[in-house]
Amino acid sequence: MLTVEKLQEKLESFQDKDQAVQMEKYMRNQFPFLGVKTPVRRKAVINALGQTRKPDFQVIKPLVEQLWLLPEREYQNAALDLLGRVKQFPKEAIALIEQLIVTKSWWDTVDSLAVHSTGKYFKQHPDQIYFISEKWMTSENMWLNRSAILFQISYKEKTDWPLLKRSILVHSESKEFFIQKAIGWALREYSKTAPSTVKNFIEEASLAPLSKREASKIIKKNEQERQK
Repeated sequence: MLTVEKLQEKLESFQDKDQAVQMEKYMRNQFPFLGVKTPVRRKAVINALGQTRKPDFQVIKPLVEQLWLLPEREYQNAALDLLGRVKQFPKEAIALIEQLIVTKSWWDTVDSLAVHSTGKYFKQHPDQIYFISEKWMTSENMWLNRSAILFQISYKEKTDWPLLKRSILVHSESKEFFIQKAIGWALREYSKTAPSTVKNFIEEASLAPLSKREASKIIKKNEQERQK
């Protein structure tokens, strides 16, 4: 049976203080680290799960909550590893996902929760998309705003363009780096599917220079290759 204590024991056995210093520096000293690299951490989580490779959400929920309370960042990422292995999210799972987004928030956990957890959740519960995304995009919490912009990153042709456009326009004048970057990232990814739509939007919308620069990368690259 998987327990937080078992996972702690496993991860602490791989502790590397020199590596921890580098990780903390990379993350701008937002959190302490054990110094366990991502592949090692993920393998430890898989080993701790044993035969249960697709755990039930209700089983791992208390483990995720406990891991989130621990100081070292590897534990929050281990919690995300567990969430990533859940096959089916129940409708009420969005409450936990939202709580994790606004707690110990930084781009590493928020982006995983937005793209993977929220993205999967909304595919399974499309009736929740408009209510939740509207709540998040109009929230005073910047990380919920970012999540509302990013959750469709992997949707490709299934992207709800009017919804994505709205989530961007609500924050098009934001001075926040992480919002400007999210807008650029979301548009850049969608430009792989609908380049003309994105190009027209970039030209017409009032976006921050950073957002436009990020959003245009693939479009410009493809245009340059066609001109060769």
